[in-house]
Amino acid sequence: MSTEKHLFFRLGFASFPEMKILVVGKGGREHALITALKESPVETEVYCFPGSDAIAPMAASVDVDGLHSLIDWMSTHAIDLCIAGEESYLVKDEGLANLCERVGIPCWGPHKQSAQLEASKEFAKEFMLRHSIPTGAATGCADIDEARAAIHGNYPTVLKFDGLAAGKGVAVCADEASAEAFLNEVLVERKFGAGRLLVEECLVGPEVSIFAAVCDDEYQIFTPARDYKRIGNNDEGPNTGGMGAVASRQLIDAETLKLIEKTIVRPTVDGLVKDGLPYRGYLYFGLMMTSDGPKIIEYNCRFGDPECQAVMPLVQGDIASYCLAAAKGELKSDLLSFDEGWSVCLILASAGYPASSRSGDVISGLDHVDDARVYHAGTMRNADGQWETNGGRVLAVVSGGDDRLSAVDAAYAELDKIHFDGAQKRTDIGRMNF
Repeated sequence: MSTEKHLFFRLGFASFPEMKILVVGKGGREHALITALKESPVETEVYCFPGSDAIAPMAASVDVDGLHSLIDWMSTHAIDLCIAGEESYLVKDEGLANLCERVGIPCWGPHKQSAQLEASKEFAKEFMLRHSIPTGAATGCADIDEARAAIHGNYPTVLKFDGLAAGKGVAVCADEASAEAFLNEVLVERKFGAGRLLVEECLVGPEVSIFAAVCDDEYQIFTPARDYKRIGNNDEGPNTGGMGAVASRQLIDAETLKLIEKTIVRPTVDGLVKDGLPYRGYLYFGLMMTSDGPKIIEYNCRFGDPECQAVMPLVQGDIASYCLAAAKGELKSDLLSFDEGWSVCLILASAGYPASSRSGDVISGLDHVDDARVYHAGTMRNADGQWETNGGRVLAVVSGGDDRLSAVDAAYAELDKIHFDGAQKRTDIGRMNF
């Protein structure tokens, strides 16, 4: 029994209400969220859809064939709270939160119309401009000729697929050849499906990720993070879903955080209210710290991945009760506190990633990790009970420390205990850009 639960008993509480929670998703982010929920001082019964072999011991996988069936299952099993992990379900069909609301289940995740902030880069850009939120200039394009005209020979340029692309629909193009290759993928081959493309001004500076829990017109900022998108050291090679992240309250100074809150976070929350966009859930602000001040690159309508894996170990308190209260419309900031140290998340990816991924490589060394959290993203149990690769990003190894370098060293020491054929990793996470 946890210290918090012992305290409740000493204060005279004989029992704890059991909270039934369902988390939507299957990756490392959901593994981290579920771990935090299970560590909450209240008793929780947690389920996951679609879940994974690694998540199953903490949260039983729900076997249904789609979103509507999931809603029926949650109603039948008296689920108290649904938490959105994966972004796709927020905009699938009528939208996860919309369907939950229809049957009276609190959902920690925004309505479909609000989730367009992530699902459509053009929608988000128009929102930013409408509410005078600092960002780069951009032009929306329907076809390759429009995109070429919008670029107009100005390099470097940033090209973004308008829809969801699992973090891979963005290219920073230094020249015409790289731009043409990406334009062909998006607008001719339709690698990410039907959709428009945004040609955007290339902002320069260090990137910072800010996360906030948003409840109607209120918000609470969580620990800032910095992620590393490209596959190779020194930010070289193609974009990925993220090869690692660093999180700390020390990542940016207090004055800068106040400026971000004043110019970006508060205007965003006010804009959602003004535009009639219901929002209860995590909101991610991807920022570029330019010489002209912080500017927003993009929104995500959920926790980032792998930033979530870095941030959640620094969150202390009752995250389960916090999410339930916020999903019902009350932001109880005093339920949480934040560790002042550092957290470093390192990703092991499979052979071929990000262009492809190789499955079936047996993973060894997991039982030797003793000073880190390991979150599974793309793994499965084989017939012999061994862990093997089953996706692009396979594992996240997370360690903490009072200072950045000690956290980096601890994380790499534990990561080096894990092996599988074709494993890819960066060796500069937490070292580069500091």
